[in-house]
Amino acid sequence: MSTLHLLVLAPFIMAIFVPFFYKGFRRIHTGWFVLALPLLLFIYLLRFIPIGEPLQVVKETMDWVPSLGIGFNIYLDGLSLLFALLITGIGTLVVLYSIFYIANKKDEPLNNFYVYLLMFMGAMLGVVLSDNLIVIYVFWELTSLASSLLIAYWFHKEKSRYGAQKSMLITVTGGFAMLAGFCLLYIMTGTFSIQGIISFFAESGAIFNEALFLPAMILILLGAFTKSAQFPFHIWLPDAMEAPTPVSAYLHSATMVKAGIYLVARFTPVFGGTPEWFWIITSFGLLTLIWGSISAIRQVDLKAILAFSTISQLGLIMALLGLGSASFIDNVAEVAIIAAIFHLINHATFKGSLFMVVGIVDHETGTRDIRKLGGLMAIMPITFTISIIGIASMAGLPPFNGFLSKEMFFTGVLEATTLNIFNVQTLGFIFPIVAWIASVFTFAYCMIMFFKTFTGKYQPEKLEKKAHEAPIGLLISPIVLASLVVIFGLFPNMLSYTIIEPAMQSVLPYVSDPYINIYHWHGFNAELFMTIGVVLFGTVVFLNLKRWQETTFFLHERDPLNRFYDGGLEGLVAGSQRVTNLQLTGLLRDYFAYMMVFMILLLGWTFFRYDAVAFNFVDVSEISPYLWIITLALIAATISVPFIQHRVTAIIVVGVIGFLIALLFVVFRAPDLALTQLLVETVMVVLFLLCFYHLPELRKESFKARFKMTNLIISVGMGAIVTLIAFSAHAARHGLSFEPISQYFVENSVPLAGGYNMVNVILVDFRGLDTMLEVLVLGVAALGIVALIKLKMKEGQDI
Repeated sequence: MSTLHLLVLAPFIMAIFVPFFYKGFRRIHTGWFVLALPLLLFIYLLRFIPIGEPLQVVKETMDWVPSLGIGFNIYLDGLSLLFALLITGIGTLVVLYSIFYIANKKDEPLNNFYVYLLMFMGAMLGVVLSDNLIVIYVFWELTSLASSLLIAYWFHKEKSRYGAQKSMLITVTGGFAMLAGFCLLYIMTGTFSIQGIISFFAESGAIFNEALFLPAMILILLGAFTKSAQFPFHIWLPDAMEAPTPVSAYLHSATMVKAGIYLVARFTPVFGGTPEWFWIITSFGLLTLIWGSISAIRQVDLKAILAFSTISQLGLIMALLGLGSASFIDNVAEVAIIAAIFHLINHATFKGSLFMVVGIVDHETGTRDIRKLGGLMAIMPITFTISIIGIASMAGLPPFNGFLSKEMFFTGVLEATTLNIFNVQTLGFIFPIVAWIASVFTFAYCMIMFFKTFTGKYQPEKLEKKAHEAPIGLLISPIVLASLVVIFGLFPNMLSYTIIEPAMQSVLPYVSDPYINIYHWHGFNAELFMTIGVVLFGTVVFLNLKRWQETTFFLHERDPLNRFYDGGLEGLVAGSQRVTNLQLTGLLRDYFAYMMVFMILLLGWTFFRYDAVAFNFVDVSEISPYLWIITLALIAATISVPFIQHRVTAIIVVGVIGFLIALLFVVFRAPDLALTQLLVETVMVVLFLLCFYHLPELRKESFKARFKMTNLIISVGMGAIVTLIAFSAHAARHGLSFEPISQYFVENSVPLAGGYNMVNVILVDFRGLDTMLEVLVLGVAALGIVALIKLKMKEGQDI
């Protein structure tokens, strides 16, 4: 196991010790123990940044399931290094911020918070550093799980539980689609390695015409779009803001929502250069960009404004990746990839600082409602200074880093209109129009955040707390991020060849020596005039905000697409209840009927589909007279059961049937089966009789049997199917082309599994996954029982 493997696993290992820190050192905030880990990981990753020389790609392998081609393989290149630095760097600042944000109270489960946070950090590192698709999927779903747990950290709030459930359902559903896409890629390429798939596609240009190519692309994009909150899957992100602010600053500005961005960037060398990839990503990115920016205008909660702002910015980055994918055919689009990577960094800095500032405002005033805020400029001067830097960068104003990447965004959409591929010459004029309109609304909601919070009249009577400046502990992390906003704005080229170029070469591997030079002044060009227009029209929108808010779209804060999610969920619950009520009748005979009907249909279809019915009476032994006697007795006893009116008598007759079956086993020389049948039947008869003897008489002991045609049909059908199986299995030994499956286990039980008891080997080894899942089900049931036992409910309280 290499150091990079340990780097991924370190957060999980630390998470094991967090509960011990929490219980053993109650007077010390648990965050202080956790803080060292992301800081050390960040410092370690800094050594991989290339300074004056090309980045050395690091590959480390470790087998997991080698027979299936699954290995925990690490691949560190420019793209994964960028994301790993964001995960550990922002993670360090978030942990430091959380120490002062979440009080070390007796009733505050800090151990849960930091376990979930570390689990998320490790999962994100696994996503961006793994080279195997199946391993990526495992970590991908772990991010969804950890995210939902963090969102529901304050689980006593209904909105927190709702937001956690929503994020889990949407992102996990997308993850399942992504897994299906990965499987299709494996079918086409024969490998789960991302780099192997990239090499395969580079060498086999004809693969683009494969029937599975487009379905694989769409399924993978579904996973990316749900995780990165692209329209229409964005609706989970605003509700996720019920999480503590450190979680929002970490997951929803710098890391989790960027996982989809990473996936698209990583697979651009595979799918880039195709019109489907170009148009799907660009269209959804621009739609998300404009929808998020317009929706942010109608919010009154500061975190809600930032949530829709994040959606909009993610759409911007996604659109740039879509436009940049055309550079596989036309090098004009390379600037879009540079802009996407640069804005990815910038967004993490200014949005992370703004989320922390909003947390400070909420922490020190007791509210995030802009209708209650105002006049905080003089009361909270440091917070105000951090805010103006972050807001100005988000609005795209110089000299901050957001201005530079926004100008490059305008350059990217303008240059995209000159492309002469994918019919861009027909619809390409839409790109700069949508980009400019979205930027106008971006500038407007930035003005709303700034002026509604820090200027105007101070309203202490509307605040839950007396407003004051935050303690230095809460200010350190946003100050660091705001400083990076300024530094990257004034000296952007310090990132050009250390971070941006290596990441760009991962997305566009054919670019060997790109020229990256980022600077503020480009003369009086179209981008500058677009920016001037954004400022002017954005100001007009802000000054006429009341008129905008009177329109139907602005009457409700919640996204109108939520009604489809809520309606779909309600329909799913109602439908499942109807199906459950139909199935779970509480009657054992109904359950048997369902199972029998299913088996009849499945086996009958299999016989028909594969023409498997066969009759061959060669080597059939003669039926002796005493076997006829046993069989007739068995038939008579079976037929008599429905007509017996006394339950105890019916139990005895059922026992007789079991003993007769045991006698059949003896006749057919199967003593082990006969012994098992005798023991089980004896125990069952005794237990039934004891139960009926001790149970109170709740109803009349006698009953009248009723004839049901459905029961007769099911019984006859099941008997016919079993008879066909017996005849066909016997015929399979005489003249059919395929050999019995038992021969495989006879030959491989010892060499593959090392066991001589073939039945045990089948259960433990050949069906090991099935057995493991059965054990997992039992474990989950046991945990549920323990939780119910330990759950202390107050009288009248609902679960």
